[in-house]
Amino acid sequence: MAQQYFLHNRDNPDSNKIDFYLQNGGYKALETVVKEYSPGEVIEIVKKSGLRGRGGAGFPAGVKWGFVPKYSDKPKYLVSNADESEPGTFKDRYILEKEPHMLLEGIAIASYAIQANIAYNYIRGEFVYGARVFERAVQEAEEKGYLGQNILGSGFNLKVVNHRGAGAYICGEETGLLESLEGKRGWPRLKPPFPAVEGAFKCPTIVNNVETLANVPLIINNGPDWFSSIGPDEKNTGPKLYCVSGHVKKPGLYEFPMGKNLKELIYEDCGGMLNGSLKAVIPGGSSVPVLTADEIDVSMDFDSLAAIGSMLGSAGIIVLDESTCMVDALLNLERFYAHESCGQCTPCREGTTWMVKILQRIERGEGRVEDMDLLDDIAEKINFRTICPLGDAAAMPAASFVKKFRKEFEAHVKKGKCPVKKDKSIKATHAHV
Repeated sequence: MAQQYFLHNRDNPDSNKIDFYLQNGGYKALETVVKEYSPGEVIEIVKKSGLRGRGGAGFPAGVKWGFVPKYSDKPKYLVSNADESEPGTFKDRYILEKEPHMLLEGIAIASYAIQANIAYNYIRGEFVYGARVFERAVQEAEEKGYLGQNILGSGFNLKVVNHRGAGAYICGEETGLLESLEGKRGWPRLKPPFPAVEGAFKCPTIVNNVETLANVPLIINNGPDWFSSIGPDEKNTGPKLYCVSGHVKKPGLYEFPMGKNLKELIYEDCGGMLNGSLKAVIPGGSSVPVLTADEIDVSMDFDSLAAIGSMLGSAGIIVLDESTCMVDALLNLERFYAHESCGQCTPCREGTTWMVKILQRIERGEGRVEDMDLLDDIAEKINFRTICPLGDAAAMPAASFVKKFRKEFEAHVKKGKCPVKKDKSIKATHAHV
């Protein structure tokens, strides 16, 4: 197995405490940065490393930092996005609970790079234990002089605030998060202006995912060339956490270099299928297009998955076996997105609800021949027509499920029952719908 940088201390109960972190080289990267590098030099180092955002979009982190105006009479803010609302994803929660100081060090370095003196960790409301661990880590770092005033005698000041969210999926989107951070309803904003220019409290703000920030100390300690040497190419670099759930023998959190082969991950590292044969895989969290069993011999990186019509997203890999009803699976996803839609955009608000009604109709055995084309048409009219990506998150799975498993959808309609669960009629199984 390749060397691990995030999971190597997973069995140590003290991994989330500062003394353990310091004994293993913790905060050396921060010390190097504040004593040897200018903010601009840090940004260039991160750019050279090729680090791309681990929250889903995959935008180059250093480039994003560079968008913050160098000269501004407004304060600047750094926000760690610890909302982790994507179904099938649990990597950031691990970092918060087991490696909070790695995250804090990344936050401090990123804040120094953009010249922010206040940083927020926007953490999902359900992460009660993670919030407590992180708050203790902040206190420990302040007591040791790695946060607060005049950090390590450098003149750099940083206050880190842990902000608890209320559990809304939409607040994983950076502008919805910022609205919530300001005490308002989490309605995403129109862009431009982008947060780097006008973000929290109308000030320049950078929002980065937890895993993204946790990579920053590795880059500083080992150099950008080292980081960029990990992975399949210069556009897909560094170590990567993969979340695996579903019908495999060994679900869990795995760490490999960026570009791990998906088929190898499922059949070798995860021990293969729990029961039956593989039917489908959602490779990047519930919002990305599904893959069939014939498409899984692919590198788990941003560009390789994009080339076959899907996305790495949050690397939340959901494995489905032959017993899975794809109509029921899609209905489950669309119920979630219809419920989590903030309602601000008509295509998303109305379209997600409409798709749920159609899928319920098919599941009840009352589907129509034209329903598959209708689902595809609705998805097309939602996609890229909303303020934030939640609409896309609902539309992309719908379009891919219908396209790749159309025969199963048609069989539901023609037979009036599920072709997968042949011993039960749809009406009897889903009478509650």
